[in-house]
Amino acid sequence: MDLDALMLSRIQFGFTISFHIIFPAITIGLASYLAVLEACWLRTSNAVYRDLYHFWVKVFAVNFGMGVVSGVVMAYQFGTNWSRFSDFAGSITGPLLAYEVLTAFFLEAGFLGVMLFGWKRVGPGLHFFSTVMVALGTLISATWILASNSWMHTPQGYEIINNQVVPVDWVAVILNPSFPYRLVHMTLAAYLATALMVAASAGWHLLRGNDSAAVRKMLSMAMWMLLLVAPLQAVVGDFHGLNTLKHQPAKIAAIEGHWENKPGEAVPLTLIGWPDMKEERTRFAVDIPHLGSLILTHSWDGQFKGLKEFAPEDRPNATVVFWTFRIMVGLGLLMIALGLWGAWARWRGTLYRQRGLHRFALGMGAAGLVALLAGWYTTEIGRQPWIIHGLMRTADAVTPHSAGEVGLALALFIVVYFILFGAGIVYILRLIRTGPQSHEPQEGGPGERRTPARPMSAAEEGKRSNDTARG
Repeated sequence: MDLDALMLSRIQFGFTISFHIIFPAITIGLASYLAVLEACWLRTSNAVYRDLYHFWVKVFAVNFGMGVVSGVVMAYQFGTNWSRFSDFAGSITGPLLAYEVLTAFFLEAGFLGVMLFGWKRVGPGLHFFSTVMVALGTLISATWILASNSWMHTPQGYEIINNQVVPVDWVAVILNPSFPYRLVHMTLAAYLATALMVAASAGWHLLRGNDSAAVRKMLSMAMWMLLLVAPLQAVVGDFHGLNTLKHQPAKIAAIEGHWENKPGEAVPLTLIGWPDMKEERTRFAVDIPHLGSLILTHSWDGQFKGLKEFAPEDRPNATVVFWTFRIMVGLGLLMIALGLWGAWARWRGTLYRQRGLHRFALGMGAAGLVALLAGWYTTEIGRQPWIIHGLMRTADAVTPHSAGEVGLALALFIVVYFILFGAGIVYILRLIRTGPQSHEPQEGGPGERRTPARPMSAAEEGKRSNDTARG
């Protein structure tokens, strides 16, 4: 791999977005989870929901902060590393990102303070409304970001004037062909990643003997989410794949490791193998006859384009996307299996006693985020060599820096990110390790005491509580 300025800029953007994407995903999932918890608390007055809200809102606060910081870096890179892209397509991507700030970010920021610090200072209705608004803001934010990114995959509603993209139909720009599928797919991925994190937290505490009502409720709610959403995600993924086959057939050919069609023969599904870009074949392939046709054309002997039908310079890196896609799908199947195991254990009345299930849940704690990253790599690397599919190549979008300049910036990013976000992730794990804490009845509901909550002090307070209990 030639580490020129183009490749280094791509690596830098991929590195920073890999850190960034996990924080908004957890923010989306946790915000909705918190809204559900508070709704259940207000409806039932069950203290378990109140305790879980207090527990997870602290994790949400730290995660939200890291998401904001990492997101700011992403925006600056469009100007520093991809200025030619910004000059060419800024009239579309710029307003979409501005709409995200003007709607979602301001909505989240406006109600975040009430959500985090107003539990004992405002009435229950206003506090719940604030939580719902923050959750809605995260979904609106995802909508604008994915509208912009999806347009880069399936552009429409534009004209090119003086070598610049000019929007002529904003409805078409926003509701581009891949946008609905990618929005639903990404939102469900965020919910699954959060459910797995909650289930892993419950599994960790149950394995260590913390069999409290709050921990049980965490596991129960997470297992319901996995049981319902993991299979739904597979269905949405199928629709997304059919949409991609229609608009980005080279990406699908790379994902499948499919090189050429044989007259009259169906396309097999290659389970594993090693796509060789130089030899133009998939080595060590393990195939299932007809299954590729059945999945992608919904017919027994349907065919779709192979990579050899595209010019070599227009082919994505099949070796990478072939395996990132299989990592995503493999983890998705494990999520479905975990949800089914949880349903079976619930039916048997052993959901909170099956240590094997709890170990599986703990082991799958990061699986949602890994699958999300693998899916994102599949989508973005599969779009190459285009930064805007069919309109602008990635090589034409990069700022003309030297390799040394970009390499130095990349090295600094790596050092700073691992220190800054590594510390944040460790702190989040410490918060989760403390477990849900029971609150006194007089501290139970919004508006009952006028003492602000302090989410950032939760880990130390929980540690002192645990030390006191052990003493």
